[in-house]
Amino acid sequence: MSSESLSGSSSSTRVQAHFAERLRTSNLPLVRGKLTTLQINLGKLCNQTCVHCHVDAGPHRKLENMTTATAERILSLMTNTTGLQTVDLTGGAPELNPNFRRIVSSARKLGLEVIDRCNLTILFEPGQEDLIDFLDAHGVRIVASLPCYTADNVESQRGTGVFAKSIQALKMLGERGYGTRSDRILDLVYNPGGPFLPPAQANLEEDYRARLREDFGIEFTNLFALTNLPVKRFKAFLKRQGMLDEYMKLLIDSFNPNAVEDVMCRSLISIGWDGRIFDCDFNQMEEIPIPGHVKDIWEIDSFDSFSTSDDARRIPISTREHCFGCTAGQGSSCQGALAKGQKEEQT
Repeated sequence: MSSESLSGSSSSTRVQAHFAERLRTSNLPLVRGKLTTLQINLGKLCNQTCVHCHVDAGPHRKLENMTTATAERILSLMTNTTGLQTVDLTGGAPELNPNFRRIVSSARKLGLEVIDRCNLTILFEPGQEDLIDFLDAHGVRIVASLPCYTADNVESQRGTGVFAKSIQALKMLGERGYGTRSDRILDLVYNPGGPFLPPAQANLEEDYRARLREDFGIEFTNLFALTNLPVKRFKAFLKRQGMLDEYMKLLIDSFNPNAVEDVMCRSLISIGWDGRIFDCDFNQMEEIPIPGHVKDIWEIDSFDSFSTSDDARRIPISTREHCFGCTAGQGSSCQGALAKGQKEEQT
């Protein structure tokens, strides 16, 4: 595929149509089902600046953080919503937002599972000395970034010194039962170090488990292998390296119809730090509006309008070229690989 069809404003429409056409020819309508997960991006402030970050988060993003008024409105809507199971908190480093703990404690009181997408090194930041106590006390599920079990690979993506701090944090969490107790879930996240697809998740999990156990005495619950989507900082990296076209072709050529059934946008909506509503975190970063007239949390009374169990009521989902990343190879979502039956075949 030529560079003209993969970059620039006019190409975005053609590639988007390509994705929609691929779904159509595969007889795979992409519409919403029952809403079970509310993913909340609390802001772009982070203590790290990772190469693969699709949020373009970092220490300099201090102004793009959720206000108390926005957090209170989300909590009110959560209370009025039926069928929610999980609140998934992300950032940036979500723990740096002053509303993080209020949202966690309120969601747990509602009986909801709470996920903290944690970069691990946040446990050592000033003001976060009691964070591990708070997470443990509320039984928060931790999904922790660890793109490899070796220092060189981790630090090439995440910065010098990150690996040692990450290992120390995992050991501290292990002392609280994270990774060994059923009520203290510790999931790890692998991201490729470049423009290629993740290896088979099941095989990679075996490698992680053996190496972390042998080298550091660390246990964990699950490994999630995520595809890097061509969004924000990673997309800019691909452009600088002259690899964007090649990577997009890889994603398109690796389209897996078996991954479409469980893409996260079917059962999730993403709330931005400013209260805007999106189909997923990636669409949020690209500022792609959710279909329909409702655009933010102040226009609704609950999140039920984004949920359906009625096949006759088809709620559409916005798609763009980066959607090929969620449907490439074994598939990719916030919970890792999607095409479970094909994991062992993925290389």
